[in-house]
Amino acid sequence: MIQPQIEDAMNNAFELQFMELLNESHMHSGPAPESHFKLTLVSKSFDGLNKVKRQQAVYKALAELMPQFHALALHTYTPDEWLAMEQTIPASPKCTGGH
Repeated sequence: MIQPQIEDAMNNAFELQFMELLNESHMHSGPAPESHFKLTLVSKSFDGLNKVKRQQAVYKALAELMPQFHALALHTYTPDEWLAMEQTIPASPKCTGGH
C-alpha cells in the first residue's frame, strides 16, 4: 500500500503540525485503488517559501514513490495561513475523466 509510505515520507521530511492524506481514487475512472490522492500539509518548514518551492520540496520527498500513483492534489500551508483559512481543506474538483 502506497498511502502509509506517503505519510511516512512526509513525516520524515517535514516537521508537521497537521497532515491529511485522502485517497480519492474512488472519485476517478480506472481500476487502481491507490491512484489519486489529496495531501494537505501544515508546517513551519513552509515559512518563507512560495507555493512552487513548497511543492518542489514535497515532490523531492516523494521522488521514489511518485511512479506508484497517478495524481496528487497538494495543499501546503504555514501554521499562520492554516489558521487564517480556519483549518479548512479545499474541496476537490469533480473528475473530468468520466467518473
